[in-house]
Amino acid sequence: MSEYRLISCVWEITLSCCFSCAYCGSCGGKARENELTTEECIDVARQLSGLGCRRVSMIGGEIFMRADWQTIVKALTSRNVAVCVITNGFVMTDEIIRALKDCKVESVAVSLDGPKDVHDAFRQQGSYDRALSAIKTLTENNIPTSVISALRSDNYKRLPKLYETLKNYPIFAWQLQACSPMGNAKKNGVEVAFDARYVMDFVVENLKTAPFSMGTADNIGYYTENEPLLRGAPGSTFRGCGAGLTSIGIDSIGNVRGCESMYDEHFIEGNLRQRTLADIWNDENAFAYNRKFKPEMLTGKCADCPVDMLCAGGCRSYNYFTNDKKLYENILCARHNK
Repeated sequence: MSEYRLISCVWEITLSCCFSCAYCGSCGGKARENELTTEECIDVARQLSGLGCRRVSMIGGEIFMRADWQTIVKALTSRNVAVCVITNGFVMTDEIIRALKDCKVESVAVSLDGPKDVHDAFRQQGSYDRALSAIKTLTENNIPTSVISALRSDNYKRLPKLYETLKNYPIFAWQLQACSPMGNAKKNGVEVAFDARYVMDFVVENLKTAPFSMGTADNIGYYTENEPLLRGAPGSTFRGCGAGLTSIGIDSIGNVRGCESMYDEHFIEGNLRQRTLADIWNDENAFAYNRKFKPEMLTGKCADCPVDMLCAGGCRSYNYFTNDKKLYENILCARHNK
């Protein structure tokens, strides 16, 4: 048995989507030809539960574009695995609301990337209004709802305006994360660079008075004077990339990665049609970039950082896609970019 304990999983159950966003990291739109069957997905749920996984974030594409999504969610929640559904909110029918309640999902996160002009420009006209309508419907039905915003150069300074809108909705959390230049974002040359300090200062400035929790994802930070305020929970701090240590990603055809944001064939550790999840997880050579990490592997400014063992170079995925595939150097680090 591996010394590592699986806690969380991000599971992409389909690439089918009602959008084909200009910055989508997984190039969502059409389902893959050979996506896992219902029976295979139920077996994956059983395997996740068997390894002790506590929480699954279910993503697409758009998960509601897959007809058996409710069956897959139930296969997890019936085994006491908490499920958060991440959606673009474009299609939120009464039937879906009933199904979400019936599945006993822990929460639903709606993607919203800025005010109407910004959000619609990268998705499609009307998507902003649909997302807000979904948030309203979800919260009115007492389904715990949060918002996730992917930050790029064009939208990060529009956070104050989006905040004024979100304050009118009873969401429980707002997470800000860096958009990574992979998939469509790379193909379309989307400019993803932004001032992390601006974002962190925005969070700290509004944290105490916000009617919901606010925080940054693991690809924004690290270890500035405000680190304990940024992770969405009092006193929480970034403790290094968890890919392959406490978390995994699974795509719609059964490929397993340490993190589903590591969207490159280089990071595939195995496929669930050929190996069991336990076999992949317990492989002593799997997830070597993290399991065999040593501080001397850090490069650039990260190599001389006094919190090297705590931060371990930040988000592996963001490093890889923004810094010429260098895993151990974070060019966005707010500590190094004062």
